[in-house]
Amino acid sequence: MTIVIAGAGIGGLTAALSLHAVGFRNISVYDRVDALRPLGVGINLLPHAVRELTELGLGSRLAALGTAPETLAYYNRHGQLIWSEPRGVAAGYRWPQLSVHRGALQMELLAAVRERLGRGTVRLGHRLVDADANGGARFTTAEGTVDVAAELVIGADGIHSALRRRRRPDEGPPVSNGLVLWRGTARAPGFLDGRTMIMAGDAEQKFVAYPLGDRVNVIAERRTAGSAEHEANWNRAVAAGPIVELFGQWQFPWLDVPGLIGACDEILEYPMVDRDPLSRWTFGRTTLLGDAAHPMYPNGSNGASQAVLDARTLAFHLATAQSVEAALTAYENDRRPATTALVRSNRSQGPEQVMVLAHERAPEGFDDIHDVIGAEELGAIATAYKRAAGFHPDELNTRASLTPPNIREQL
Repeated sequence: MTIVIAGAGIGGLTAALSLHAVGFRNISVYDRVDALRPLGVGINLLPHAVRELTELGLGSRLAALGTAPETLAYYNRHGQLIWSEPRGVAAGYRWPQLSVHRGALQMELLAAVRERLGRGTVRLGHRLVDADANGGARFTTAEGTVDVAAELVIGADGIHSALRRRRRPDEGPPVSNGLVLWRGTARAPGFLDGRTMIMAGDAEQKFVAYPLGDRVNVIAERRTAGSAEHEANWNRAVAAGPIVELFGQWQFPWLDVPGLIGACDEILEYPMVDRDPLSRWTFGRTTLLGDAAHPMYPNGSNGASQAVLDARTLAFHLATAQSVEAALTAYENDRRPATTALVRSNRSQGPEQVMVLAHERAPEGFDDIHDVIGAEELGAIATAYKRAAGFHPDELNTRASLTPPNIREQL
């Protein structure tokens, strides 16, 4: 079967590797950029995504790229601890959570695709403009229009997906919730025990930091007027000074928040946006994957992980179903309801609800968090999100593999 993937991001490259692993050989990946570069800042791969990439034979390569946080802790804007929990192997998972540089991960996946599928698999400078529901895709290049024959077209082309736009021409731009994110990395001393990911703040203003190799990844967030004035673009650089001022009072005994923001080499600005869930992803022999299918707010650190799960699930069903149509139906039945629920959960802050509740109930702080939110309520919020996102440790550790049985027998 001839398969075309539009988009050479994390989802598209993982899809190529997953399809190759289950036996498909005629796979091409197209991307509109003329050169792939390691852009972006840190992201988190949760244990369910690390499991899938490990089963693709990339475990040691990922470990070399990433830092494994052992604790996730939530604080209020005064630096008081609300909730903390172990993460990754420390929480009983068989696989770690990994904090990695997004661009470094993309380059590692690209290298693996070229090693396993051939250097000509990824073709750059091709912008998808249309895809036939019966198979085939049309791209524009510097030389003109190119029609590519295919029996399956996968749109993994991100939040501004051309394939999604062709299927939903009336959808309009991504939906902003009025928050702006500023991201960067800084070469700075570690904080707490050096293995903790922290989130501090509430629904109006938030700060996130976690170790990323020899650097610290920084995310600042604030509700502000005009947050949707520019297109969602992770590569828009802005000056650090105004953001440092916004967080000027966030001096914790264990972390200098404005100092860390000011130490970033570069600050990238991005409006917090998503899209409303779709009622279908598949039209004939075309389907969507990753941010093209279900862009979501980054609450819960799940965007890249869900794209990996999409890729592995799609490959599993294409390898085991009786027909392409049956495979696409099974893929969508598995993934669309789950990601729809996750998009909606993230709109309600996901696991970060604990910070919102703490601020609503005790805006000036507290002496004992359990006077504000009971331990049972805190634990229930964390557990519910893990189940919704598919990475509750008991369920993930015992879930059947997405590597088809006949493939596992060959490994």
